[in-house]
Amino acid sequence: MKISHAEVIVCCPGRNFVTLKITTEDGLIGLGDGTLNGREQAVVAYLEAHLIPLLIGQDADRIEHIWQSLYRGAYWRRGPVTMSAIAAVDMALWDLKGKRLGAPLYQLLGGASRSGVTVYGHANGTDIDSTLAAVEKYVKMGYQAVRVQCAIPGLDQVYGVSASKLAYEPAKPGDPPVETWSTPEYLASLPELFAALRQQFGNGLRLLHDVHHRLTPIEAAALGKSLEPFRLTWLEDPTPADNPECFRLIRQHTTTPIATGEVLNHIDDFRVLISEQLIDYFRTSVQRCGGLTHLRQIAQFAAVYQVRSGCHGATDLSPVTMGVALHFGLWVPNFGLQEYMRHNAQTDQVFPHAYTFKDGMLHPGETPGHGVSLDEDLAAGLPYQRASLPVARLRDGTAWNW
Repeated sequence: MKISHAEVIVCCPGRNFVTLKITTEDGLIGLGDGTLNGREQAVVAYLEAHLIPLLIGQDADRIEHIWQSLYRGAYWRRGPVTMSAIAAVDMALWDLKGKRLGAPLYQLLGGASRSGVTVYGHANGTDIDSTLAAVEKYVKMGYQAVRVQCAIPGLDQVYGVSASKLAYEPAKPGDPPVETWSTPEYLASLPELFAALRQQFGNGLRLLHDVHHRLTPIEAAALGKSLEPFRLTWLEDPTPADNPECFRLIRQHTTTPIATGEVLNHIDDFRVLISEQLIDYFRTSVQRCGGLTHLRQIAQFAAVYQVRSGCHGATDLSPVTMGVALHFGLWVPNFGLQEYMRHNAQTDQVFPHAYTFKDGMLHPGETPGHGVSLDEDLAAGLPYQRASLPVARLRDGTAWNW
């Protein structure tokens, strides 16, 4: 199973994806996802200049050895670019191993722990009534859990609110768009929204909300406390996780469950958050944290403290990541929820996949490997298009967390 060739394929079926294709001497092909939203070309350069030359001639079966070599050998460890590049390699190697053994990934991990992977969708609206209608559509599609975002009176553009009711792509062509943020209006509007949601849908539907790092710890604590009567499954990224000690203050004031970590990329980033039980769900993705090899370590560490998975799964990750995430989710004992933002039709054509949706759950399928392939002819006709995530400013022009 020696690696004979590796190349990076970048395509843009509505948004940019970075795919690593590894080929072995016997002709097997493994795919990995190296997409880093808004910084895709940085990962491309890292793969092509630093990792691919090290892969040629390596035994593709030695996944753990290759992972440790790429991580420890860099000296400049961690960070989103490095870990996204390593993740692309790791996913491709697991894909190769599954194909060589003729088994889907979840079987290599130890088999299924459940019948399917419960996912949540993204409902949003321009006001409470349209948001309730959007949630209703997800309920009718069979979803058991829904993340809810709603426009805020007085703000022109709010994270998570878009014209599309099934997809949300914040990256825009060219330079970063500027959005205005104001915390007081936000804190005042959320309890009314979730009161209306519980009145219409009762207590059976699992409800989630993403703050997207916008609040200070005490503001996040106040929000969590105000939402306690509505029993959220989680409040996501209430404050930046750069300093995990900030979450101690939130925990002191509210019992609303907390999820965080989609921008974190190493087990050490989660050490305090998990060991002090400051969060209930870890949100990193298989793509952001260096691949399946490292995600398993984070999950096993979290299990000791009864913290569950809630892996990132937005459209800034390709179907390759979704495929691997579903195999992980089907196996991992301390599973919580899996985010599922549906890709557009063109992306599904470029990345044919074995995973399927039914009754609020996804199943990765029984195809050997991770079950996602790449139509290279279609991808070739969809070249990279520069795009940027928004930036946020307070009303007085102060730069803020987007």
